[in-house]
Amino acid sequence: MIEYSRQPHYLVAVDCIVFGFDGEHLKILLVKRGLEPEINKWSLMGGFVGPSESPDDAANRVLKKMTGLEGVYLEQMQIYGEPHRDPIERTLSVGYFALIDIHKYEAQLNDDYEAEWFLINDRPKLIFDHDKMVADARKKLRYKAALHPILFEMLPKKFTIPQLHILFEEVNDTKIDTRNFSRKITSTGLLIKLAEKDRTGSKKGAFYFKLDKKKYAANAQAFLSLVPNLKV
Repeated sequence: MIEYSRQPHYLVAVDCIVFGFDGEHLKILLVKRGLEPEINKWSLMGGFVGPSESPDDAANRVLKKMTGLEGVYLEQMQIYGEPHRDPIERTLSVGYFALIDIHKYEAQLNDDYEAEWFLINDRPKLIFDHDKMVADARKKLRYKAALHPILFEMLPKKFTIPQLHILFEEVNDTKIDTRNFSRKITSTGLLIKLAEKDRTGSKKGAFYFKLDKKKYAANAQAFLSLVPNLKV
């Protein structure tokens, strides 16, 4: 086998930051690390890239193996390569973030790796540089959510304006005026109002909506003004 002469060889890993929304709170899915060092401490879902895998293939495999999740929104974020980030061996990690509706995937989660949901602002300390990965992923999520309809990956197919409002507040970690948000979101013309109502919160209820993906494709900047002072 031909190799590059006198060049060092490193391990390549993937780490997945899984964000979920349960209708009220933004959460993150963590697992207990199964090997030394830092065994049994909380960690992101991670693993090494196989010799015949792309990083994307590895990330999807790791998610399915460690949590049972598949077919979810998954996006490559950035590479983490600080020389001493892994105390055992020089390892480059490709970070990914995933977005899911928690209720949709509740039955898929397996217990083999003790996967558990935590409130994003009340999570335990993570191993290695995983806390930095989470912070970077949340920053990227805020930016992307202003330009693209990715937050709808965290909602059921039909949802209410109050649910969407809560999700925007949770992702951006800020309060957003209810009336202004409702007015702005409906004025975009990107939502289709349904005849059904959610009456779990009150007798009056709130109408369900769904995203009009065709209209969104024609107006990709429509969400940009929804969140004032966007933290990017």
